[in-house]
Amino acid sequence: MEKNIKNKKQLTELRQDLVTGDWVVIATGRAKKPEEFAANKRVVIEEDSTKPCFFCHPEETGQEEDVLMYQTAEGEWSLRVFPNKYPAFSRGRIPKHKEEGPYFAMDGTGYHELIITRDHHRQIAHLDTLAVAEIIDACQDRYINLMNKKSVNYIEIFHNHGKEAGASIVHPHTQLVAIPVISPYIQGELDGAEDYYRASKKCVYCTMVEWESEHRKRIVFENADFLAYCPFSSRSAFEVWVLPKKHKPYFERINDKEKMALAEVLQTTINRIYTALEDPAYNFYIHTSPCDGRDYPHYHWHIEILPRTSTWAGFELSTGIEISTIQPEVAAEYLRNI
Repeated sequence: MEKNIKNKKQLTELRQDLVTGDWVVIATGRAKKPEEFAANKRVVIEEDSTKPCFFCHPEETGQEEDVLMYQTAEGEWSLRVFPNKYPAFSRGRIPKHKEEGPYFAMDGTGYHELIITRDHHRQIAHLDTLAVAEIIDACQDRYINLMNKKSVNYIEIFHNHGKEAGASIVHPHTQLVAIPVISPYIQGELDGAEDYYRASKKCVYCTMVEWESEHRKRIVFENADFLAYCPFSSRSAFEVWVLPKKHKPYFERINDKEKMALAEVLQTTINRIYTALEDPAYNFYIHTSPCDGRDYPHYHWHIEILPRTSTWAGFELSTGIEISTIQPEVAAEYLRNI
């Protein structure tokens, strides 16, 4: 009898996202040991050594003029921002609405910019805190510059690392896309946060920060201002969220002290993911309140980091329910102890 108990497999869990209501599967029957995820080597992006890097020498490769540049005391640039040469959205125009029978469309207007750090190979995992804070400062600067444009209702800031994560250029870069619509994913978070606030008179994200801070089993890293943890309903293995500990609806209002604190947490977390998974592909993005002229006091801005540890197949595509093969508690402990 005792032998049967020892051999009994732990049941797979369905966990529900507290904000959106979405379900995820924690597939313990397929569970891997944390160190096994490092075996999934990311695809190397091939570079043409005969051509100059688009980002090392943007003025030589036809990029548009910089909209922002930071320089060192020696006069060398350390970070620069310029419009994407191949933008996903056309710049500047107010979008025109279109109809075709039962269908609706509008012009894809907006702004698409690239935030480039100097070193061709040095990714965020290896930058110092000040350099990461400079990226955050540039994101805030460009956000404030674009948020009141007539064609802009939401600004998405994201970073792709590795081919599986959508990066096509080796040189590390962050992207900012300012668009006239609010995505269904963001709208789902806004609605979920508002519903929770109406029901409990509390911010749902603050509730999660308080719970994780008290119980501590999913925390990866923290300082006085920010908490990094593996969410209870992690969509993928080693997913990490970074949240301000105090209630903050708007990323663009971050102050200098908070930038340094965020830079420390973001760099430390990405470095631990880099070490644990041996340089995986990953995405991270900032979710913040829209800039559409409305107030969102119930929302709480945050960063979501998603290592590319699996590929969607039939179940995920047909249901929208993602499967993770490691418990977030186990992933957090592994990252925490690196």
